[in-house]
Amino acid sequence: MSTENTAQLHTRIVEALLFATSEPLSIDEIYAYMPEEADVGAAISTLQDAYKERGVELVSIDGRWSFRTASDLSEHLTLQRHEQRKLSRAAMETLSIIAYHQPVTRAEIETIRGVSTGRGTLDILIEAGWVKPGRRRDAPGRPLTWVTTPSFLEHFNLESIRDLPGLDDLKASGLLDKSVALDSALTMGDLFETNSNREDE
Repeated sequence: MSTENTAQLHTRIVEALLFATSEPLSIDEIYAYMPEEADVGAAISTLQDAYKERGVELVSIDGRWSFRTASDLSEHLTLQRHEQRKLSRAAMETLSIIAYHQPVTRAEIETIRGVSTGRGTLDILIEAGWVKPGRRRDAPGRPLTWVTTPSFLEHFNLESIRDLPGLDDLKASGLLDKSVALDSALTMGDLFETNSNREDE
């Protein structure tokens, strides 16, 4: 088989694999199904070009690849329920702090906010699929840390956590202090809107 035909076959395998799987796949996971000589990066690039003007597109979310509805068509395919509510101030602040500080412990969240975090606040973010437990901190008591999830990135149309608004500037300035963290939480506006029908504690 010629080099061109081999590359085409590898591209078709990657295409079929990404359509068949129910979850996004990392490059390493794709390689597990491919011949040793396959160039998965080249196959993905070819597929991105091929689907650029189609109804679906190949996108990377947190380093994992999947086909998604083309972004310019989403408004035509979305069933909207007119029961929109914003997250409470407590949930917005908590989500913002986790996003910018992760991995972060509950005690650290409370230190930044200056108030105790109600159980219901984290519960709402967990149920939304936006935060999850991370590794335990190597410190006395081995406190649990909290991090954002791939669902958080997908919901807010972010490829990676580095795409958060103003993240580069915030990281360059070091850890956020209380006023910056809360200002960030409260000025993100529509970014942290959801259809949640529960109230935070």
